[in-house]
Amino acid sequence: MEKTVRPLDTVLLAAVIGLLAAGLFMVYSASSVWGEFVQGDSFYFLKRQLIFAGVGVAAMIFISKIDYWFWQRWSVVILVICFFLLIAVLVPGIGMVRGGARSWIGAGAFSIQPSEFMKLGMIIFLAHFLMEHHKKITSFRKGMLPSLLLIFTAFGLIMLQPDLGTGTVMAGTCFVLLFVAGARIRHFVFLGALGIAGFAGLILSAPYRIQRITSFLDPWSDPLGAGFQIIQSLYAVGPGGLFGLGFGDSRQKYYYLPEPQTDFIFAILAEEAGFIGAGFVLILFGILLWRGIATALTAPDMFGAFLATGICGMIFIQVLINIGVVTGLFPVTGITLPFLSYGGSSLTLMLVAVGILLNITRYRTNYHR
Repeated sequence: MEKTVRPLDTVLLAAVIGLLAAGLFMVYSASSVWGEFVQGDSFYFLKRQLIFAGVGVAAMIFISKIDYWFWQRWSVVILVICFFLLIAVLVPGIGMVRGGARSWIGAGAFSIQPSEFMKLGMIIFLAHFLMEHHKKITSFRKGMLPSLLLIFTAFGLIMLQPDLGTGTVMAGTCFVLLFVAGARIRHFVFLGALGIAGFAGLILSAPYRIQRITSFLDPWSDPLGAGFQIIQSLYAVGPGGLFGLGFGDSRQKYYYLPEPQTDFIFAILAEEAGFIGAGFVLILFGILLWRGIATALTAPDMFGAFLATGICGMIFIQVLINIGVVTGLFPVTGITLPFLSYGGSSLTLMLVAVGILLNITRYRTNYHR
């Protein structure tokens, strides 16, 4: 059946561009002191982020012109490539170790993080799988079990790096897709109990994770150790007040908050732009969520609906975890803030995902300009 091609959703696109612009400003402000001290160039991180943003926007525009059914045809190949990269990154000499995790493949500062691309690869494959087997999803053995085996295999490979934050986002996104596809509530209750036991085991298996939990519950019990990051983050968020200290006037970026341009960039945003600036960014994320949900609801087929749902779920689970960590609601996980945090793999992946989402908007039904 021939489908009518609509204009791109300009509201969704404007929200993403707004977030990207805010991210570039904040990457410069948050990293200028660190860049000057370590690299001898206050613009070092901004220059690199501009390259990542340029590549990502070009990829987003290009992919927005590719019919999203293309990803359905190649979903198995994409997933196999993602699994291959996850295995390759664990091989000494191929995978690069940073911050205690073997999560990158590449040379020098230019590298990719395979676990980031697995998030999108898994969404594409599950959208295809659930489209073909949605009638079986109420059966644990025929519908849920094959999906869970795939999800837990990918999660296990990510945990071998280890990268609990990325693995949590991927698994959480997959569970959202299973729920939307019609999986039974009692299956999720069982998975919830299993997940709590599994997370408890993961936490107890690594001393640094136990420290993160104890520092989350009482960061002042170890203010110079495990609780240092969250305390410094709250010192940034609190003084920001209503209007903030002003662009470039953060105090916490002066070597108090470690690498503030990555996981804790929202803390610097709240410090410099205050409640007004942080609220504006949250409104942009809200607009993105609104238009993403609308895209899923008006997609012309189940694959498009599942794909849009998965992309929205991935972005907003990550936003929720990142801001929750910055404000002390969740333990520190090492999750970046989409479109704002410094980092090539994360930014490129998010813009590629938005490109797919934009293409789905071109075929939406019940169209209203």
